[in-house]
Amino acid sequence: MYGPMPQERFPVPAVDLSQVPERFWRREVDYYAGYPVGSLVVDTNEFYLYLVQPNSTAIRYGVGLGRAGFSWSGNGYIEWKQAWPTWTPPASMIARQPELARWSAENGGMPPGLDNPLGARALYIFQNGKDTLYRIHGSPEYWSIGRAVSSGCVRLMNQDIVDLYNRVPVGSKLMVI
Repeated sequence: MYGPMPQERFPVPAVDLSQVPERFWRREVDYYAGYPVGSLVVDTNEFYLYLVQPNSTAIRYGVGLGRAGFSWSGNGYIEWKQAWPTWTPPASMIARQPELARWSAENGGMPPGLDNPLGARALYIFQNGKDTLYRIHGSPEYWSIGRAVSSGCVRLMNQDIVDLYNRVPVGSKLMVI
């Protein structure tokens, strides 16, 4: 499940599972939250993303989340999906980290690849018809799963985001609690 993915556009290396607590490994679990099948639910207290399945079950993924002051919560939906996305840091991030200006939208963003912060796939979160600028995405930094370290996005191991991407259609509902 977390082995190498040589068939990818940019071959993804295996995850060193000694760096990721087992509780954050992908698995099917009982889940009685009352959300419609196909919904995505991010539990920010537990660092899990649930993809609600039939029969009171869910596929549970471990996630990394936004550090203090950078988290997002609420309801939204997935408006767009991208395999091997380009990353364009928002202006507020560039203001905090001027060295990222080379990857601004005006400069074309950071091209896809293994070092790209969005990883192998990205799901774009919208709310009320507008891009929140938050993403559910892969990360080459699998050791960050289960921690609050990002600039607000929900990050998964690259193997997990590929799995989730293949299961989630555009229009899927998202609840971040």
